[in-house]
Amino acid sequence: MSELLRRAAELDERGEPYILATVVAVDRPVSARPGDRAIISATGELEGWVGGSCSEPIVVREALASLADGTAKLVRIRPPGAPREPDRVGVVNEITTCASEGGLDVFIEPQLPRPRLVLVGSSPVTRTLAKIAEIFDYRVTAVLDDPAEKIPGTGAPIALDVMDKLTLGARDAAIVATMNRYDEISLETALKTGAGYVGLVASSARRATVIASLKARGADDAALEAVRSPAGFDLGPSTQAEIALAIMAEVIAARHQIDPGEFEVDHPTEQTQHAIDPVCEMTVAIVPGAITAEHEGVPYYFCAPGCRRAFLENPDNFLQAVEET
Repeated sequence: MSELLRRAAELDERGEPYILATVVAVDRPVSARPGDRAIISATGELEGWVGGSCSEPIVVREALASLADGTAKLVRIRPPGAPREPDRVGVVNEITTCASEGGLDVFIEPQLPRPRLVLVGSSPVTRTLAKIAEIFDYRVTAVLDDPAEKIPGTGAPIALDVMDKLTLGARDAAIVATMNRYDEISLETALKTGAGYVGLVASSARRATVIASLKARGADDAALEAVRSPAGFDLGPSTQAEIALAIMAEVIAARHQIDPGEFEVDHPTEQTQHAIDPVCEMTVAIVPGAITAEHEGVPYYFCAPGCRRAFLENPDNFLQAVEET
């Protein structure tokens, strides 16, 4: 379990989405116990234990669906003939055709990447933003031109000339607050990261100068129009700390306008395809490592090795049954 939690922490730190699946109840006989857990990656690989081949295909399939729409759910897996719970929001009832007589409930939680806040420049605003962002569970990265500088709470800073290698998404934000030292190059680079919110901490007059300079250098007009400057909600005459608070509020408000399923990462779950196991007729996700076999040039997918063996022993028998249904 500790190794699984370490793996989850690694994925969180890298900003990779995953699903946490936890067994919360069992009907004996089953091999899982309440508290057993697994992590399912965005490409369908499962690490951990949620009951073996009878439950894993269902858990993987439902986990990928949850990651696609950003919602948690309870998956109830039971054999044919078992009492069926009424359908309701947040609960999925599934039938397993495996020989096991037991059942289990698995709670599936999609873990979206924590949003990232990139702070460019060392200033009272960025130092306060670093403190505030930690409260709201942002991953904070500082971009500084002086390697001797450091913003408390942000870890090792990165240099401005590698900032364009950051891959940000719609839920992420970049704040340029260099106190006029290197606003132009910072803002130009921030716009290349793909951040959903790009803010410039500057007066209206300074903003006009910076925007005009970037237009002269060929920057995209639409991207420049989207820059929030002066960054943050207007609170009237404000201290540097209050400006930071106004910016954080605007960053969060912009993020909340985005549907939770539309985060910008390497996220193939929306294109996940499914197949019907010709032996047990379970629906399985077509993901890397799926159990498969080929017959007369056609690939078939299976929930477990036992179904695959049975199919290979007499494929025509199962295919004829599928055709008849």
